[in-house]
Amino acid sequence: MRILVIEDDAVLRNQIVQALKGQGMVTDTADNGEDGLHLAETEVYDAIVLDLGLPVRDGLSVLRALRDAGDSVPVAILTARARWTERVDGLDAGADDYIVKPFHMAELMARIRALVRRSQGAVSDMFELGDVSVDLSNGTVFRNGLPVDLTRHEHSLLAHLVRNAGRYISTHELADHIYGYDSERDSNTVAVFVARLRKKLGADLIRSSRGRGYQVPGP
Repeated sequence: MRILVIEDDAVLRNQIVQALKGQGMVTDTADNGEDGLHLAETEVYDAIVLDLGLPVRDGLSVLRALRDAGDSVPVAILTARARWTERVDGLDAGADDYIVKPFHMAELMARIRALVRRSQGAVSDMFELGDVSVDLSNGTVFRNGLPVDLTRHEHSLLAHLVRNAGRYISTHELADHIYGYDSERDSNTVAVFVARLRKKLGADLIRSSRGRGYQVPGP
């Protein structure tokens, strides 16, 4: 998964990023609403973590701009504001979840996974693909009951494929989900990562179609 974190508190932002990376997620960050909105409008994300009390442009304004533009990306609001009327404002503006600071990092991670599951029509973080089991909640992958060691890019690519099982995904979209905003993207490396995954998890796990991309079979 690729997550955008828009938070001006540098310490908290870094803690969230490290927690997301610990679960194999790709992250981009912004420390103000203007830069955050630009990233949200120009990049592709599975979810956005959005603080309300942002400099330059506040979080509620960012959220309304996204929804007015028809962007349905799942958004979890972070705020120190605990009044119920402010929660209503956030939800009415189009937020999918509302988390009051301080919070437990494990809860935030679980809420982000739940947001992405709902947006993609999944009901569980567990995927069974023949003799391969993928647990997206903790990043573990097993084949025939034995753990399989994947690199961060391999895991990110596999996670995006299984979350969209049954749909062919272009190399460009896959590259968008395994590289961050400040990374040099090379869609040619997608084929390399797919080849490595096939070697580790079986040649039939990932299908390919010229002009359409790659697919993991649906249930």
